[in-house]
Amino acid sequence: MADTPRIAVIGGGRMGEAIVAGLVSAGTARADDITVSEPDAARHSVFTTHGVACVTDGHEAVAGADVIIFAVKPQLMDAVVAHLADDITAGAIVVSIAAGLSCARIESLLPAGTPVVRVMPNTPALVGEGMSVLSGGTETTPAQLATVRGMFGALGKALVLDERYQDAATAISGSGPAYVALFIDALARAGVRHGLTRDTAQLLAMQTLRGTVELIERTGVHPEELIDAVSSPGGTTIAAIEALETEGMRASVSAAVAAAVKRSKELGS
Repeated sequence: MADTPRIAVIGGGRMGEAIVAGLVSAGTARADDITVSEPDAARHSVFTTHGVACVTDGHEAVAGADVIIFAVKPQLMDAVVAHLADDITAGAIVVSIAAGLSCARIESLLPAGTPVVRVMPNTPALVGEGMSVLSGGTETTPAQLATVRGMFGALGKALVLDERYQDAATAISGSGPAYVALFIDALARAGVRHGLTRDTAQLLAMQTLRGTVELIERTGVHPEELIDAVSSPGGTTIAAIEALETEGMRASVSAAVAAAVKRSKELGS
């Protein structure tokens, strides 16, 4: 493989956009080494802004690529991979970001011996703060897995896990940005209900969330310890925590993750 691999991204949706923008802005890949295949011509301008070629024909994108990232919906993966399989260069690494679909399933659609890496990234990759979880298939060498990890690591953080943990990782980090956005919105709306402007309430919510994450990362404090530290006896925080527990916040989060895991497994079958 070349020092700067030629990359094909099949699918120009939000996740494909996040990956391409992240790779280019991080300097991990040169824009002229990336080709995106996206049938919707209206999406092409998103990628040309980054200096990346965008075509409507997947065969054109795949030809000669060293790494092929399939960024299409799980329901479309079988058809799209099978359609392009014969154009994949021997030795090229195939990356799937489709939730729920195993490496073995992708391998079954490709020529024997094709290395496959399953990745679950998330949309904060667009701003260099992504979380990606990787698992290698049976034909993937440690060096090939390291190549893909390096690419996605440039988009934030990348973790290699045994594939049996992918459904859980999908439910936490893959779907997680939606949970966080929902919490921020709920917190901001509650502030509006009590007289704050929307802009002020959202600023308070977002900076508090950002600062809390940074505090936990830098100090290594356990979240439970932080809750105890903020909860003064008879104070406002403990009253709020009791209300959240009464309304079932922990149970709701657990149920949400369980539902996402279940759906991920369903997509894989």
